[in-house]
Amino acid sequence: MSLRRPAKEQPESFEFNSSSLEAVNKIISNYPKDKQQSAVMALLYIAQRQNDNWIPLAAMKYIGKFLNMPYIQVYEVATFYSMYNLSPVGKHFIQVCTTTPCMIRGANQLVEACKEKISENELELSKDNKCSWMEVECLGACVNAPMMQINDDYYEDLDKKKTLEILEKILKGESPKPGSYRGRVNNAPENSRKTLMDLKNA
Repeated sequence: MSLRRPAKEQPESFEFNSSSLEAVNKIISNYPKDKQQSAVMALLYIAQRQNDNWIPLAAMKYIGKFLNMPYIQVYEVATFYSMYNLSPVGKHFIQVCTTTPCMIRGANQLVEACKEKISENELELSKDNKCSWMEVECLGACVNAPMMQINDDYYEDLDKKKTLEILEKILKGESPKPGSYRGRVNNAPENSRKTLMDLKNA
């Protein structure tokens, strides 16, 4: 897994646009006046959405002033959570879970697919600048491992072949269907198995 560092090339300034500012003010209004710094995670996410899915240092400084909190505290939050991107990512940002449940069920094959279809290295844009990928910690879909997240969608119960097919569709401008690729509904057992009920009736 690559060490997450801020991008070398940074914009000189940042400020919320009108729609972002409206969302920010709505979120801050939920907090007492002396607790508004607690909104820092939400504001970082809004800044990321506004700035093509990554957060420049200028945005962290801007949020620090906005919330009247030290810039270093904003920086600490932004660099701690993998949901915040510190450098430019592709229009299609692929996050491959390689935590234990996914790893023991073949997450390495998903990584291989990303290296073949997108780029050899994490956080490196594809040749057409449409995609980038990285390994991440648990995304909370352990039952359907191995899995990956593409932008806001989860793709679960994968193997290398299925991952390559999904990535190929994305590179062609298509929108592959999210969810399980073994046909299960949500986290339901495969083939309608009811193990505990079977034991009860045994």
